Amino acid sequence: MNVTLRQLNVFESAARLLSYTRAAKELHLSQPAVSMQIRQLEDEAGLQLFEKLGRKLHLTEAGRELFQYTRTILHDLHEAEEVMEALKGLKTGNLNIGVASTVNYFAPRLLAAFSHRYPGIRLSLEATNRENLIHMLSANEKDLVLMGSPPEQINLESEPFLENPLVVIAPPEHPLAYERDIPLQRLAEETFVMREAGSGTRAAMERFFSEQGIRLQTGMQMTRNEAIKQAVRAGLGLSVVSIHSLELELETRRLVVLDVAGFPIRRQWFLVYRHGKRLSPAATAFKDFVLTEAGNLLGLPETGTLPA
Repeated sequence: MNVTLRQLNVFESAARLLSYTRAAKELHLSQPAVSMQIRQLEDEAGLQLFEKLGRKLHLTEAGRELFQYTRTILHDLHEAEEVMEALKGLKTGNLNIGVASTVNYFAPRLLAAFSHRYPGIRLSLEATNRENLIHMLSANEKDLVLMGSPPEQINLESEPFLENPLVVIAPPEHPLAYERDIPLQRLAEETFVMREAGSGTRAAMERFFSEQGIRLQTGMQMTRNEAIKQAVRAGLGLSVVSIHSLELELETRRLVVLDVAGFPIRRQWFLVYRHGKRLSPAATAFKDFVLTEAGNLLGLPETGTLPA
């Protein structure tokens, strides 16, 4: 087939999004331009690549086969570009990172320090929950991911880079705020504000209490750490969060960490990527930077425990 790189780029976007309209928006093209590139590619292939069933666009068998080859070709070309840039010295490059939503509390400081050292590298950051990060890793959509415990169902490379203690938080006027060594069973009398299903923090919290034989009373469920903290501050319940998300609230005494037996839950943040993935020079530089510098740049905030 005599195809162009432009045709492959347009096809990859349309096949991934299953929409000419969304592909046109992503590539900053008109929809007729996308349709024309796909039609020319189909003429070269001699086969139909898409079919419309009802109102939905689907790949044909030929389309599915070509999609796999196209992603490999574009990935290899991207790697070749990165290697060429590396031969010039690490002055430019692109880095696409996914992070757990809680990591986003300190990720800007980490990225700012990295950008100061490598000002020519263009960074892209997406913060989301654990479930979406697992999907990104499975689809190999990100160069690197910063998250909690790596999933076992995917063949990955992972290295811990920072401690991530999970603590119980309450408003400072809560009756337990001044108590010491609170029995774990006492928490069964309290209502807990929860993160959404798919959150790594929620999974770790539920696993911990289940192992201790404690059934929690759950109240509201929220998708953002900021909403969780506001709900706790308003007296809607206690919650379990990463201490990294509490720096401002502990400094201003808007929230306190309860002194609960068995807490904090000891966890780690990990730098993760697909096994066998050839890291670009920019990704390699970021990996080395995180593993050597994160501990120095990111300390743990004071717990904010009130005096007895």
